[in-house]
Amino acid sequence: MTTSIEIPEVKSCAFCDYLSGARPFTILSRDELTATLVTREQRGVGHLLVVPVAHRPTLLDLDSAEASALMASVMVAARAITDAYRPEGVAVWQNNGIAAHQTIPHVHFHVAGTLPQGGTEWDEVDEVSLDETDHIAAKLRPFIESSTQG
Repeated sequence: MTTSIEIPEVKSCAFCDYLSGARPFTILSRDELTATLVTREQRGVGHLLVVPVAHRPTLLDLDSAEASALMASVMVAARAITDAYRPEGVAVWQNNGIAAHQTIPHVHFHVAGTLPQGGTEWDEVDEVSLDETDHIAAKLRPFIESSTQG
């Protein structure tokens, strides 16, 4: 799709690399259309990324089935975070284009429980280890599985 949105240029897409197993990353859940990842940049409580499995640079590049599946997965992620961590709020955000601070040219939704002082962290954050993201996934996985059954 051609738009006026300028997207970041990269040699390879990090999310495609994570989904293919070319680069290690914690994948919390995955189905035919979407995957939910535990980001190493924890900007909130249980911060997750919900992505389409197919490479789509921006929200405008999704087809209707992908868009519907992504929103359903965002809702499952938000429910899992609230059930596992009991935050006072849940933040969901998504950026399209360099001007909107998109850094990876693969559409993704951030879903995170709010911090104890409110909101989420917008400044630089240290990356947590894969062991830590695996631990977050283990805490959330039972709630993800219960949301997707039945």
